[in-house]
Amino acid sequence: MMRSFFSVRTVATVLAAVVVLFSADAAQAAEAGAAGTSLIDLTKYFGVGLTVIGAAFGISRLAASAYESMARQPEVAPTINTAMIIAAALIEGFTFFALYICFAT
Repeated sequence: MMRSFFSVRTVATVLAAVVVLFSADAAQAAEAGAAGTSLIDLTKYFGVGLTVIGAAFGISRLAASAYESMARQPEVAPTINTAMIIAAALIEGFTFFALYICFAT
């Protein structure tokens, strides 16, 4: 039996986050538009969202594979654990760099 990639709870959470994001920005844009300034640029927020989702997905796949490998061969668990921590640190470092790029523009 195949599992679905997205659960109902995940889809509902993402939709709720999108609604909150757009409603908050729409309110701020209305206030800014009344003062004569331009609307809010949402591109960096979408970049941040994609970056965080990608990092979370990458680390979760990394951890799942590492735990499965440790379960199959417990004698190499310390080596796998060390490699997993190094790979997760590299993913987090790239994530922070991508977040900096999103906010710097």
